[in-house]
Amino acid sequence: MPVFPKISLTPEVENYLKEGFMNKEVVSVSGKEAAERKFETLLNHLSHPPSFTTVRVNTHLASVQHVKTLLLAEFQKQFNGLSVPVLQHPDLQDVLLIPVVGPRKNIKKQQCEAVVGAQCGNAVLRGAHVYVPGIVSASSFMKAGDVVSVYSDIKGKCKKGARAFDGTKVFLGNGISALSRKEIFSGLSELKGIGIRMTEPIYLSPSFDNVLPSYLFLQNLPSAVVTHVLNPQPGEKILDMCAAPGGKTTHIAALMHDQGEVIALDKISNKVEKIKQNALLLGLNSIKAFCFDGTKALKLDMIEDTEGAPPFSPESFDRILLDAPCSGMGQRPNMSCTWTLREVMSYQPLQRKLFTVAVQLLKPGGVLVYSTCTITLAENEEQVAWALSTFPCLQLQPQEPQIGGEGMMGAGLSLEQRRQLQRFNPSAVPLQDPDRDSLRDARAEDMIQLANKDCIGFFIAKFLKWKSTSEKDPQK
Repeated sequence: MPVFPKISLTPEVENYLKEGFMNKEVVSVSGKEAAERKFETLLNHLSHPPSFTTVRVNTHLASVQHVKTLLLAEFQKQFNGLSVPVLQHPDLQDVLLIPVVGPRKNIKKQQCEAVVGAQCGNAVLRGAHVYVPGIVSASSFMKAGDVVSVYSDIKGKCKKGARAFDGTKVFLGNGISALSRKEIFSGLSELKGIGIRMTEPIYLSPSFDNVLPSYLFLQNLPSAVVTHVLNPQPGEKILDMCAAPGGKTTHIAALMHDQGEVIALDKISNKVEKIKQNALLLGLNSIKAFCFDGTKALKLDMIEDTEGAPPFSPESFDRILLDAPCSGMGQRPNMSCTWTLREVMSYQPLQRKLFTVAVQLLKPGGVLVYSTCTITLAENEEQVAWALSTFPCLQLQPQEPQIGGEGMMGAGLSLEQRRQLQRFNPSAVPLQDPDRDSLRDARAEDMIQLANKDCIGFFIAKFLKWKSTSEKDPQK
């Protein structure tokens, strides 16, 4: 049963999504009522966190078993002796799964309250503590050491520094304040540490603040699947076109045993610095990160030599990952999205620009993987249909491992083509309500099956470039 209201969207965006999920092809197969029920279920699930926390082990520096042992000891400390299972994924050997306990219903609400922004609230639901910049409001009498009930301002209506807030807010659990109200709102910009340490969150997830930072990377399950689908090999030259914050970039390098060349691009300089920091922290030397716009990554002037920096010569990469900028409508938990329809629809043309460059940069015989963390038909299956009709040199490929479901109907793809895609549907299974006892009795196989299905909304397509872009199609 849902404990939070369904995701709040602008009416135009909700209608747009509904049209996609209730397109003629879907309705003709499942019926209008069933399609509508599925869509409403999806909106409910988006506001709730997945049932598992997923971490990827940096196998370049440590074995999975060693990290698993360290994590079990860490969780014993975090949860005061409570035993929490840590499962190794059978199809993704470098991925560990930690079940989430909750929603916990018997947490007593306190008189002292703090309100946090929606983004901060989403992070708390996935195990984070509350950092000072995320606090929007606090009771006038709040002191350091007070037990505080924390709420999320899901519609962004609370004024910074307010002493009370009676608008729409969602209870996230209780914590202990590290600072007084006066200190939090003192105006000192350098206050960036933990403001409230969560002690009774409604969803009990482990905190990964400074936990084994060289050995672990916190990732959603489908984000780890993508790199395995790309299947990078030692010695190859690989491009990650939209790489920040570097989770997939560092995964590529680790799977290649840090042998070869991984080029990471992002057009925002501080994000590129983050990629470089992550590569350094994880001990990976094969990564070169550049602040560069991926849509301009193809070298048009063949005379100029950029010495390994972008732009790049045509057909110079063995594999390319295009984890494209997208509307992000698959992220969980997400209780509110204020985006306009124009903003949501702005991504499809950008994705096509990036995809066109990617095809030109890929060697014949090379692999291109396209992925998004959104649920829209326009940014996923419609892009695949467009790519196949626009680039005769591309062939859709089956994926390994195949963990997500098949692609959605409505973009004109055949059943065989849709089965070669992976669409992770956030509402594939009912919302879970695990407690400590049920986790103790659960079978590992059942938990892994649940983790595969109860995750964020995500999409993956894999293409093979079977001939050079410059070759003419013999059939035309």
